Amino acid sequence: MIDRYTTLEMRELWSPETKFAIWLEIELLACEAEAEVGLVPGEAAVRLRNTAKVGSAARIDEIEATQTQHDVVAFLRSVAEESGADARYLHHGLGSSDVVDTGLSVLMVRAADLLLNEGQTVVDALRRLASEHRYTMMAGRTHGMQAEPTTFGLKTALWLAEVMRGLERLRRAREQVAVGKVSGEVGTYAHVPPSVEAHVCRALKLAPAAVSSQILQRDRHAEYLAAIAILGGTLEKIATEIRNLARTEIGEVGEPFLKGQTGSSAMPHKRNPILCERIAGLARVLRGYATTGFEDQALWGERDISHSSAERIAIPGATALLHYMLRKLAFVLKGLVVEPDRMRANLERTGGLVFSHRVLLALLDRGLSRDDAYRIVQDASMAAVERTASFRTGLLKSGRFTEQELDELFDLEHYTRHVDEILERVGIPTQRPSPIPARSGT
Repeated sequence: MIDRYTTLEMRELWSPETKFAIWLEIELLACEAEAEVGLVPGEAAVRLRNTAKVGSAARIDEIEATQTQHDVVAFLRSVAEESGADARYLHHGLGSSDVVDTGLSVLMVRAADLLLNEGQTVVDALRRLASEHRYTMMAGRTHGMQAEPTTFGLKTALWLAEVMRGLERLRRAREQVAVGKVSGEVGTYAHVPPSVEAHVCRALKLAPAAVSSQILQRDRHAEYLAAIAILGGTLEKIATEIRNLARTEIGEVGEPFLKGQTGSSAMPHKRNPILCERIAGLARVLRGYATTGFEDQALWGERDISHSSAERIAIPGATALLHYMLRKLAFVLKGLVVEPDRMRANLERTGGLVFSHRVLLALLDRGLSRDDAYRIVQDASMAAVERTASFRTGLLKSGRFTEQELDELFDLEHYTRHVDEILERVGIPTQRPSPIPARSGT
């Protein structure tokens, strides 16, 4: 976790203090459950619940560095220092991973909840843009070239649907990691009965793993990191398109630019899309964390420790980065500068080439073969591209169309007929359409 790219909420969640507090709660819950079945004295469990506390993170680090070389043992010694003789009843029959893995599940569930809540702000911003700009005409582009007319509302609705799928994917991954295990060194419950595990998990709102080894299996964690990386890829996709549309030569959207903000140390005119560029860069790191999750699946026997060091970086890092990225993209989308006039001007700059498919279909409807129809439209198109004649002029010279017929074929409302239906599919209710001029191109 890097402070520059970490929100306060994630910093607090992944702090050593939060982790050790969860570990202590797991130990206390296990102790209480063991007291119920007579494995530890009941009065000791009561006293521990009332008085047990953990030492500072600095003290635990000191014990680990100078004595134990083991973080859980250092944690337990710290609790003993703070809590007295009754602390010997903690960790009775438990293995380190019973505490560490169950605690990690709690943290991952809480992190997922933070991500899902932050993701909703992106959904809300996209929903607003899609609704407000449902009829804002612009050029749809394929291969970076103008293709056919679309609307900015449809573009943002596309982003919205993908973000919602990503959040649903994350919800499913959250369910997969919302499990705990208190089953001992190799998962046999040799020293604690399953009832202890059930009590601990119920209190922590986790489900007991159906079967475990010394650890929870890392396919769960791999799915979680993959869901984060995929959602990060969606944010990168949105950010990349905003960057593209913000280029000087296109100028259809722009990031919010705050008063006093500087875009360049040397060029005062610059308004660079720095937030979207940052989101795109951090998405690459998320994919690396996902790869780490995949690599952590295959461990020796019932467990080795090769996954531990990697996921101590990858899981907090991935959740923190995605939370930051969601927050930054929501800020961009809420303050996005949209230029409808520039969109319309760009749409019209090819003189109607974006209507070529509709013109082609009109010729086919008149009985021409596809090859003949395609040749007529392509000849007029190439003349327009080479600037020897406008597309409309070329079509008129073919003798196949009148001015009135071309007016009808160049009608933008033809391309917005189903906008409301599409938006309703992503939960955006229908509005009365704003009028669109009938002609585009000359």
